[in-house]
Amino acid sequence: MAKFLRLDKAVSQVTDLSRAEVKRAAKAERITVNGAVITDPAMKIADSDDLCLDGELLQEAGPRYFMVHKPLGYVSATKDSEHPTVLDLIDEPNKQKLHIAGRLDIDTTGLVLLTDDGQWSHMVTSPRHHCDKTYYAHLAERIDESAVEKFAKGIWLNNEKKRTKPAQLEILYANEVRITIGEGRYHQVKRMFAALDNRVLELHRERIGDIALDEDLEPGDYRPLTAEEIASVH
Repeated sequence: MAKFLRLDKAVSQVTDLSRAEVKRAAKAERITVNGAVITDPAMKIADSDDLCLDGELLQEAGPRYFMVHKPLGYVSATKDSEHPTVLDLIDEPNKQKLHIAGRLDIDTTGLVLLTDDGQWSHMVTSPRHHCDKTYYAHLAERIDESAVEKFAKGIWLNNEKKRTKPAQLEILYANEVRITIGEGRYHQVKRMFAALDNRVLELHRERIGDIALDEDLEPGDYRPLTAEEIASVH
């Protein structure tokens, strides 16, 4: 059964145009429905109609998936009154419909995933789906080899009632490590090292599940995920 919408609403849903801008476009004879120019923004059209703006067919975008190389100073939010957001880095129609699958702190850099597929996003963030996250960390102090076993057993965090799940710690250098965790407690990586009387100076997410941050993406850049990357989350 066909669904009917006002012309201005139908156009605004698949473009970045506001209702007022759609009204002006209609009056300027820039909008056609099934090949006929429509100047009445209140006209009801069916979802099966061919809707065009400036001769270009408008279609509801299917599920979208992007990776972003988040720089310092950006917050993992759709709106923020004080800081730029990850969405500010995206130049896509209706980007406000995208949401963040796996947030990062303002002072953490690296891989962020954006999508408008709620089920896929849930599989990325839910611990039950075992979508591990891998980080590079630069620490204030030298890390002892004994920390590898401690992370593998789980760390007692301040004000927590149970240990963290087992985590994999790889010591790259005296105070540089790679850590993989399977959960996402509040400031978890920083708090795990704080529990060992150390402090994270720099934190960078390299990977979520099987999706690795593209080495060709500079901080602030983004790209669509490949079909293989999308399918790796299941």
